[in-house]
Amino acid sequence: MGTTHVTVAVRNPANPGQTWEGLFLVDTGSVDSLVPAKHLRQLGFSAKAKRTNELADGSEVKLDITTGQLEFMGEIVGSTIIFGDDNAEPILGITALESVGIEVDPRTQQLKRLPAARLK
Repeated sequence: MGTTHVTVAVRNPANPGQTWEGLFLVDTGSVDSLVPAKHLRQLGFSAKAKRTNELADGSEVKLDITTGQLEFMGEIVGSTIIFGDDNAEPILGITALESVGIEVDPRTQQLKRLPAARLK
């Protein structure tokens, strides 16, 4: 199975004039989105809490989190953002996708819009 990537702009609501844009891996196994910490710091984000996250290998790690805006495919969503390692690949998690009514087509691995965002 292939991978899906999408360009995402990250914005700090406290400083909406500045953005960082990157190519994010779409990961339907991740709940939240992850951004390299150096970019979050440049945008003026600070950690609001720590959360335990399970990695792909099953190990657990506590990581700093914040909240911000993610913009992709013409949509903007408020989202929990994880501070990743400075060189980490950015990840777009399923919560951001589902919040704006976008899903990954399992056959084509392409992002597609649903007719409406789900409330159920």
